[in-house]
Amino acid sequence: MSNLQKILHVEDDPDIREIVKICLETLGGFTLLQCESGKVALDAAPSFGADLYMLDMMMPGMNGLETLEALRAQESQADTPAIFVTSVDTAERYRASIEELAIGAIQKPFDPTSLPQQVNDLWATTQN
Repeated sequence: MSNLQKILHVEDDPDIREIVKICLETLGGFTLLQCESGKVALDAAPSFGADLYMLDMMMPGMNGLETLEALRAQESQADTPAIFVTSVDTAERYRASIEELAIGAIQKPFDPTSLPQQVNDLWATTQN
């Protein structure tokens, strides 16, 4: 079983990025690279070598699904698991894509104190 250490987080909202940073780095002990758009993530991903992608579903420019598809088109990123972070309505609208492309979704608004455990629980599903 491999340990989850490095997370690439893509989120356009700076307030949510800050909350996630505090939760995952301070409470979860993860190394986090945050990107404000899919385009920035595509440029940063190869050198970061994430164990997991955590993607906002609804972003301007490239949405979370488009970002994940573009990341996975990069050979070195093709097998990296992903979690989408999204509202209940959006998760329901994209349920089939989420189930096909990701290991799960975390609903917004989320409980910041339980976020690291939610991430670890979803990560554990990849380790069986």
